[in-house]
Amino acid sequence: MNDRQLLRYARHILLDELGIEGQEKFLAARALIVGAGGLGSPAAMYLASAGVGHITLVDDDVVELSNLQRQLLHTTESLGQPKVESGRRALHAFNPEIVVDTIAQRLQGDALEAAVAGADVVLDCSDNFATRHQINRACVHHRKPLVSGAAIRFDGQVSVFDLRGETSPCYHCLFPEADDVEEANCATMGVLAPLVGIIGSVQAAEALKVLAGIGETLAGRLLCLDGLAMQWRSLNVPRDEECAVCAGR
Repeated sequence: MNDRQLLRYARHILLDELGIEGQEKFLAARALIVGAGGLGSPAAMYLASAGVGHITLVDDDVVELSNLQRQLLHTTESLGQPKVESGRRALHAFNPEIVVDTIAQRLQGDALEAAVAGADVVLDCSDNFATRHQINRACVHHRKPLVSGAAIRFDGQVSVFDLRGETSPCYHCLFPEADDVEEANCATMGVLAPLVGIIGSVQAAEALKVLAGIGETLAGRLLCLDGLAMQWRSLNVPRDEECAVCAGR
């Protein structure tokens, strides 16, 4: 690291668990963030400011006025623009030294596999089960750690699915894919603005721990937040030995 980087990341370097070695891991890391909305905004902002050297931001949507209540990557001037382009400008404003790639489409098939294969950590900040299950399958296939978050109304949850550990469950172990699952989205049910900030920030913290190899992540646990009572619960999530996605790992 040069002198400017030593100053920028000084508060990380002071942490015994991180130090210069941990910060250098961040600088060399590649993070894939799927979703540049409510969850993806704080997650991407913290990874960028922390110095994660290469961030790929994925979203096929454009900025709408109703997004601005909670999606802090975007401003009024961004209305009508692709979220990934608005997001790239914001992340470079936080940290011009990092590389931000953008994918303005819904990742599927070979494109999804390639994006996951090239990442050191994947953050699922999407808003629908179909996308979450596709991302999970790709992460299982390539054994990439997945940090998954969700938030609706006043409730949020976050977990880490790290298939590098033999006993770690995957997303499908916790939420089996089914055709009759009723989708819940903030467009019809609403969401408290700071809730997505809280959950997205936890996703960023877990991703940084994964990249640095420090602490104990949420692998094997689901952290749930009741925003109205402001109470957290931690639930153990065992691996499903017969999981249709990860049983043959």
